[in-house]
Amino acid sequence: MSILVKKHIANHKLVLAVCDERLVGKKFEDDGILLDVNEGFYKGQKEPEEKIVQLMGSAHIINIVGKDSVALAINAGIISKENIITVKGIPHAQCIKLCI
Repeated sequence: MSILVKKHIANHKLVLAVCDERLVGKKFEDDGILLDVNEGFYKGQKEPEEKIVQLMGSAHIINIVGKDSVALAINAGIISKENIITVKGIPHAQCIKLCI
């Protein structure tokens, strides 16, 4: 399993891109939905799972692509199975932390 994580800062908030390494640079389209695993956004660093989970816990927005990445987020309690879409068999989820 090889998961990449890339940090972005938008409006002083941490936006995280987490994806299975093998998917970077690919596009998937199904039923009018385009999943573009753009290198500029998703091509980050390999990190240990513990570090990725820690980063997900501190992020305001997380984009997650791929079976291994989505499974890690589910197991960490970041997302639930009900919040996953699949595009051409590739699982994808987005997580937004709401501050009320």
